[in-house]
Amino acid sequence: MRLFRSKYYIFCLLLALSVLPYGCNMEKNFEVDLPVMASQLVAECYLEPGQPYRLTLTESTNYLAAPEIPLVKEATVIIFYKGQPDTLRYAPFYDKFTRKYYTHVSPTVMAGKPGDTYSLQITDNQGRKLTGTTTVLPVVLLDTVEYTYNDRKKAFLVAKYSDPGNTANYYFFSVQRDSVNNRAEIDYTADDNLSNGKLSAFGTGYDFEKDDTVFVSLYHLEKPYYDFFNSVEGARDANGNPFAQPATVISTVQGGYGVFTNLVYDRKKIILK
Repeated sequence: MRLFRSKYYIFCLLLALSVLPYGCNMEKNFEVDLPVMASQLVAECYLEPGQPYRLTLTESTNYLAAPEIPLVKEATVIIFYKGQPDTLRYAPFYDKFTRKYYTHVSPTVMAGKPGDTYSLQITDNQGRKLTGTTTVLPVVLLDTVEYTYNDRKKAFLVAKYSDPGNTANYYFFSVQRDSVNNRAEIDYTADDNLSNGKLSAFGTGYDFEKDDTVFVSLYHLEKPYYDFFNSVEGARDANGNPFAQPATVISTVQGGYGVFTNLVYDRKKIILK
């Protein structure tokens, strides 16, 4: 796909050049005054049951600024649960298991039950304030994970689950090979508009082989995070594509950019036989 896009871009570029008047000097300099945008706080925090609070805090920069990660050291980061504040400590580190960088951490373990609400408040010495809330969702269980081989001994997977019928639900389905830390072989989001309250299923292509170890995960997402995730994918696809419509990332927080949500999921480990 990347090779196809490169060839298509070169083709269009040559096509545009081919219609320029022959022998004309088309060179002209322009000066464009770009507006200076005030930096905003950018937070990323996923609360997982049984895991400590961890958050990454940076700030936005101008589009043409030098590529760097602008950390925000002088900030107060607080997560509230049942009215009790928990201040996260600034201690940047890299987690080898999640393969992510974090800037703020607390030893407090996320222990919320479905329906419980967590709140986030971040303030800094520039007077900026970022807030967010998330409500813990119930886990939607995987009923079964089945696989079938074709005549080339390639297998596809089908993961079945029962969609709760009393609410609108949003999902992220992923399949990883060998380890939950590896990049997903298959992943996509979906809602329950066509499957509300029904036995439903997610599937893959013929992507797997005998003796593969796969981890099948079904995440139950909040609607704001579902919108955030899809907007990030849209922005990624549009980036660098001169023919794509500009895409806006939809944050789940207020007073800045980013996401604050909880991640609940069911996961099954399958060894293909």
